[in-house]
Formats: sequence, structure tokens, C-alpha cells
Amino acid sequence: MDALLTALADPARWRLVNLLAERPRPVGVLAQLAEARQPQTTKHLQALERAGLVSSQRAGQRRVYALRPDVLRDLAAALGRLADTAERPGGPHATYDHYGLSLHAERLAAEEPGWADDRSFQFLRPLPVRPELVWRHLTQAPSLARWWTPDNLRVCELVFEARPGGRVVLEYRDAEDADGSDLVAGRAEGVVDDVRPGERLSYRLSPLLPGGGPAFTAHVELDLRPTGTGTDLDVHWRITDSTVDSADFVAGIEIGFGQSLDKLVAALTTNAHDTDTRRTK
Repeated sequence: MDALLTALADPARWRLVNLLAERPRPVGVLAQLAEARQPQTTKHLQALERAGLVSSQRAGQRRVYALRPDVLRDLAAALGRLADTAERPGGPHATYDHYGLSLHAERLAAEEPGWADDRSFQFLRPLPVRPELVWRHLTQAPSLARWWTPDNLRVCELVFEARPGGRVVLEYRDAEDADGSDLVAGRAEGVVDDVRPGERLSYRLSPLLPGGGPAFTAHVELDLRPTGTGTDLDVHWRITDSTVDSADFVAGIEIGFGQSLDKLVAALTTNAHDTDTRRTK
């Protein structure tokens, strides 16, 4: 594949491929049509032949070259598979495009300090386990680290002191940044306000700007309600103290925290399944 793409990357060779798509042609004619010297044309054709794109055969005193359409079809199929992967519904590229639209709108709105104050976001997730188990996933660092980041990110520092006045620190990196050489993807610091085990948790959390200052303050309230099948988790976000530079962060709240909660649902669903499996053995 590399040799094929390298061969096609040269404009002169691409011109020859187009000419050979029309019909097989000898070197001399190809050189004339491409308005190039014959020795250069011969070298380009040899490169295309080594890459498997063309074949050649002697016809009297001339060497005639022909395009191999099967190779182009294989390339087209490979490119098509890449495009299908990128375009799959609900995939990372769709999320990227969604974030881009939100980012543009929020940047236009962020004209002065306080521009996003009192903006609120509501999230509701039905969870298949009892409130006490949900509570552990909301307040204990090892469990929090499993879900408290958007997709494709990993927690690299986490502090959650589940008591009024307790510290909250969340820092995360790209999931594929194994050695920590890339920039930190995000960091937030805050404080716990209210703790009612199994019922209610609230805290304030401020994402930090690149310079270290807070982008805004998020007032986050999580209410747990027992149901016949588990727990309803109701999350309410409210923004205060928004800065002009906070637009990029605000644009990602709905997408990013929604993805985090989806991870929580997945983790608790797996936990519930494992518990049921152990009970049936």
C-alpha cells in the first residue's frame, strides 16, 4: 500500500495513470501527451510498474504500458472502508463535528465576563444497581477513575474527598498518551458542598484555563432515587463566574459529561451482570 500511494503521489505519474486509464499506450506517445521527455516518462512508468499499478509488454520496437484497474479498485475499496469507519453514526468523528458546531456558537456568544452565567444542563441516567453501589462509584477514587472522563481520555490525577469542604481534583490526558509527553487534556479543581450518602452529592468544580485560572465554576448536584430496577441518577449542572475564555469548555459540557455518564452506566451494568452471574453459580 505504501509503494502504491507513493507512486500515485507524484503529479507526473498521476497524469500518466489518467492517460493509461483511457487505453494502453507506448512510452513515446505517453511522453508526447504528458509533454515530458521520454527518459523521464520511462522512469515514471517503471515506478508505477514496480508499485503494481501498470503492466507492460513489447510490441515490435515499442514497449506498451497498460493500467491495472484491479489494483485501483482494491485501493478504492480500502479508502472506502476508511471513509465508512470515519462516518459511522455516533462515532468519534460525529462527536468531533458536533463539538465543532457547538464551539463555534459558544465562541460567538462569549463577548464579556459572565456571558454563560446561570446556563444549566440536565442529565438523567437509569442505573441497574442499588443507590449504595452507585454512591461508591460517585465518591471513591478508584471507581470514579473508571468513568469520570469523556471518551478517549484517561484519568491521570484524581482526588475526591467525600465530605463537606473536601477537595476535588481531576486531571486527564489522552488515552493513547502512554508516556505523558503530550499536553494535559484537562484539569479541574473544586470543593465538595453537600454529602448525603446514597441520596445526594453536590460540589463546585472549576476547569482551569491554560494559564491556570478558572474558566468558570460548575455547581454540580447529583440526586439518587431508588427504583424498582435500580437507581435513577439525576444530575444538574449550573454555571457561574464564566470568563470570556471559557467558551471552549462550555461547548464540551453536554457532550463530555454525557459521555462520562454513559461510561458510568456501562460500568454499573457490567457490575450488575457479574453479580447476577455469581448468584446463579
